[in-house]
Amino acid sequence: MNETTKISVAEPSFELRAYLKSELAQRYNPCLSPRGALRKLNEWIRHNPELYRRLHEEGPEGRHDVSFTLRQVRLLVEYLGEP
Repeated sequence: MNETTKISVAEPSFELRAYLKSELAQRYNPCLSPRGALRKLNEWIRHNPELYRRLHEEGPEGRHDVSFTLRQVRLLVEYLGEP
């Protein structure tokens, strides 16, 4: 008899908080390297002018910061959904 065992790997639940950009990018793109995931997330952001503007022009955060603030994470979830 061939019996297949399914192993369930629970995804950690998503928490709204500040994240390192690479950490959040990997939540959205877990199969990519940290660098590749960040590149992909930045591509999504650049291709959505309203999201880009709201992320970088409405708050005190800079484009070159290494982390997303809670405000920015809320915006990303609003536009992209939860990772």
